[in-house]
This record gives sequence, C-alpha cells and structure tokens, in this order.
Amino acid sequence: MSKGFTVWLTGLSGAGKSTIAQALGGVLQQRGRSVEVVDGDEVRTTLSKGLGFSREDRDTNIARIALVCALLSKHGVVAISAAISPYAQARAAARRRIGEFVEVYVQCPIGVLKARDVKGLYEKAVRGEITNFTGISDPYETPEAPDVVVNTDVESVEESVARIIEHLEERCYILPSPSEEVA
Repeated sequence: MSKGFTVWLTGLSGAGKSTIAQALGGVLQQRGRSVEVVDGDEVRTTLSKGLGFSREDRDTNIARIALVCALLSKHGVVAISAAISPYAQARAAARRRIGEFVEVYVQCPIGVLKARDVKGLYEKAVRGEITNFTGISDPYETPEAPDVVVNTDVESVEESVARIIEHLEERCYILPSPSEEVA
C-alpha cells in the first residue's frame, strides 16, 4: 500500500482552492493514487453543520477536517483539504495531527478576488451585510512558511497543480511520472 498524506490548501474565499483540489486529485488518480477531496464548503453543510464563524467554531471546523484527513492518510489515501483555514494555530494543529502534511498557500490579491466574485460576497462583506468574512471583517493569517505557494492571479490551474506535483515528487510522496523520468 502506498503511503498516504494530506495536501492542505489554504487561502481566501475565491482564491481557487477547490478548483486546484479537483485538478490535483485528477492528476494523482491518473498516477494510480486513491484520492479524496475534503472541501471546506461541503464539510460546512454536513460534518460541521450548525457551526458559526466565531474563532472557536472555525477552529472546530478545521479540527474536524484534520481528523478526516488524518484517517484517510493513515489508510494510504491522499487527502486534499480545500478550506480557508484562516488561523495559523489551527493549521499547525492539523499538521501535528496528520503528520504527513503539505501546506499549500493559494495566494491571490484581494482586488482580484473581488473582481472574480460572482456571488458578490466581498462587496456584501465590505458593506457590512456579511459579518465575520475572512479577509474583510475577520482575519486571515497568511502562512509564514508554507511548503508551496501558488499564485492564482498569474498562474493557470495547470501551472499551480504542476508546482504542487513537483513538490510532492521532491518530498518522495509520489514518484515522477514515467514520461518525466530521464533515461
């Protein structure tokens, strides 16, 4: 059985975490790995239903996601978490719990996020119609030393995924694909 691990995508709302998670999952499945994407939005409507957006509730949500990822990774699955996870302390706790953990900061400037926002959530947050909105009325603690940084304002999804895959190969979590090996 292959060694399981977790790729933890963190970043502001609309940065591209879920899109990258799905694309990364597809690449890893093509390489023969069992993959589960643990999407923060889905977890909020199921496992964490009823939680609000206080710091305590956000930390509880991240702890639940970390538990799921730890269980999956323990059994050889590649877990990909796509959740804002705004607080450094909660991300550090997730790393400790999971062990085999790759933190990816999905970086995108707030101006680009506002321009991309088809639901108008950022504008509502700026007007005070949405409270506790990460990056506007609630803090986002930028990772100080993420394993990988992808910049979705200037990189395509494919470029971001390729950077993550390269890091996973460097850490020996996955083997290089046969087409990339040098003879």
